[in-house]
Amino acid sequence: MLTLKAGGNIDIGFGTSGTAAIPSTGTDIGGAKGNSSTRATLAAQFNNLLAQITQQAQDSGYNGINLLSRTSSDVNENSLKVTFNEKGTSNLNIAGVKYDADGLGLKSVVNNFQNDDEINVAMQQLTDATAKLRTQSSTFGSNLTIVQNRQDFSKQMINILDTGSANLVNADMNEEAANSQALSTRNSLAVSALSLANQAQQGILQLLR
Repeated sequence: MLTLKAGGNIDIGFGTSGTAAIPSTGTDIGGAKGNSSTRATLAAQFNNLLAQITQQAQDSGYNGINLLSRTSSDVNENSLKVTFNEKGTSNLNIAGVKYDADGLGLKSVVNNFQNDDEINVAMQQLTDATAKLRTQSSTFGSNLTIVQNRQDFSKQMINILDTGSANLVNADMNEEAANSQALSTRNSLAVSALSLANQAQQGILQLLR
């Protein structure tokens, strides 16, 4: 963690004063005398960013589920249950988090960064928040991989079932065309045989006359 220090009797802009300190008008970054307007401006920007972090977390919902924000400490409030089969016996529970500024441990600045300790505290909070985000990102990434794998499996299973049902109910046009041609040929042969039989009978009758 970075700690701001100044040694000797010379003011380097971080609030150190002494017999040889250079006077400050209060517009430098942490002057020895008065409040620093620059630090106050940076503190206001810091607080504004914290508000934006909270708003972005609150706006991260989809289909009624927001994995990054909730109004209470109840984990079930923003957990997501993903069901993988029709019976509901295979599923994945994805636990949501409360990662607005407060949930990340980021506190608003109240003293406008006028002392170095407040800056160091804010820096430590940012370091801890970054570690939390990286850990949660890894967790969400692992859950996403599981869901994508099951999605691919389900798509392949659907294709297999569609192919199987098609084989059961759909006609093979080539086979049906061949069967139709064979039936037509048999009908033609039957008609020809019947015609020949009639002609033979008529010939016999003529001989008997």
